Amino acid sequence: MRVFPWGFWLLCVASAPARGDSGSKARSCAEVRQLYGAKGFSLSGVPQAEISGEHLRICPQGYTCCTSEMEENFANKSRSEFEAMMKEAGRSVQATLTAQHRSFDSYFQDLLNKSEKALYDAFPSLYGELYTENAKVFKDLYSELRRYYRSSNINLEEALNEFWTRLLERLFKLLNPQYHITDEYLDCMVKHAEQHKPFGEVPRELKLKATRAFIAARSYAQGFLVGSDVVRKVSQVSLSQECTRAIMKLMYCPHCRGMASVRPCNNYCLNVVKGCLANQADLSTEWKYLMDSLMGVADRIDGPYNVDTVIGTIHMRIAEAISNLQENKDSITSKVFQGCGNPKINTKGSSSEDKKRRGKVTLEAKSSAQALEMLVLDAKGNLTALKTYWITLPSSLCSKKVMASSVSDDKCWNGMTKGSYLPEVMGDGLANQINNPEVEVDITKPDMTIRQQIMQLKIMTNRLGNANIGNDVDFQDTSDDMSGSGSGDSCPDDVCGKRLSKSPSTRQPETHAIPKQSGHGVSGASSRSLPSASLLLLVSVAVIAPQHLWR
Repeated sequence: MRVFPWGFWLLCVASAPARGDSGSKARSCAEVRQLYGAKGFSLSGVPQAEISGEHLRICPQGYTCCTSEMEENFANKSRSEFEAMMKEAGRSVQATLTAQHRSFDSYFQDLLNKSEKALYDAFPSLYGELYTENAKVFKDLYSELRRYYRSSNINLEEALNEFWTRLLERLFKLLNPQYHITDEYLDCMVKHAEQHKPFGEVPRELKLKATRAFIAARSYAQGFLVGSDVVRKVSQVSLSQECTRAIMKLMYCPHCRGMASVRPCNNYCLNVVKGCLANQADLSTEWKYLMDSLMGVADRIDGPYNVDTVIGTIHMRIAEAISNLQENKDSITSKVFQGCGNPKINTKGSSSEDKKRRGKVTLEAKSSAQALEMLVLDAKGNLTALKTYWITLPSSLCSKKVMASSVSDDKCWNGMTKGSYLPEVMGDGLANQINNPEVEVDITKPDMTIRQQIMQLKIMTNRLGNANIGNDVDFQDTSDDMSGSGSGDSCPDDVCGKRLSKSPSTRQPETHAIPKQSGHGVSGASSRSLPSASLLLLVSVAVIAPQHLWR
């Protein structure tokens, strides 16, 4: 007779459904009903107390407060909420990079504007008709400088050569009004200009310093925009179906199991988020290179290529060049006549003293070196903080958004029940997710949008690397949101249509096409630097390799 009670007890235990915790009565679903309603869903059909969970497809199939419809709604909600978390985290980074771009862009444009204004204010009284009759030459120079900075496809060295050529032609005629100087004669004079150095060493020195400063400045400014754009596009990548299920299980299955107050285990959350953001983590290496490259160029901008010294004194260097021409006018004229012959006498030549003003010109430039130093220090601090963004993102989301429990908590939600989480945390990146226990990740199929953004980072880093050593490597980019510092003066017909410089042509900037926006490969001049050649190889590998992986 002793067997009966023992066997009866076993039968009762076997027939009793498992529960998340102790208790023989069906627990109330009041907390889940409150949460479900707060998410905007109707409470119609929502259980008042726990029901059997055989219908569940994502959450554990024990006693539950969730119907199939609730589970599906929670899954969709968790997906949209997680994607919103990603965008919110990305917006913070975007805001930082955009603010850095805006600060530097405003500073740089202000330098250029002040230099131009100083020229307009001082030159009329200093040079009279030498300036007033040639004001457009100076205006065109500053327009070209702005166009280059705004990433227009122009050659800066050639633009500077053109300025000195046009200025020399105009001033030579004005300084020698007694002669009839034809265009053909001016062509001859320009050919000998390099030999005679009518403006002294100013054109050569300004070209060297200004091109380096402008190359560094515009690459630096655009680097912030590219970084911000990459974050924006990557933050918009949608979750896969596997990740949607994993995020739902992480965030809402505790509620369905009647454990609304139990937070997810930290390591459990990390495995889920690392699996779902595996492709994003692969940005980390190139992202770090971009941040380092920006800091390197920042040091150049506030150092050897100091934009405050170079850009803020352009008008002073031009004044110095004109003074050199005026002081050596007789000697230079004599040399030109020896090389090109004596021009005809101009019987209508003017003898206006206004045209013959001479004298050493001294202009002042207000230094903003301290402001530049503060800009660079602030930028470097922010860039350093952002270097690890992609690999620290899972930890940040788990601690701040998902509100995971502490690492050592043994009473957290582990995906099945309340307890400790035993599996190890996966590494960062796609390749490390092959054994992720929480998310099924196909490591052979990388996300193509993110791979394209990795290539954007490579190209921008390459460009900054070249700017760091004074090389101008340009690339075509047709996107609407990476066009530089915004709208500016359009190119006037009389500027864009002017003839090519008569000076010897200078090195053209190397031009590369961004793969996702142009399938035409390299356009423009041929590549001359090893980094650019390597870049083309990277482009080819990046485009071809994923195609093989998909097969």
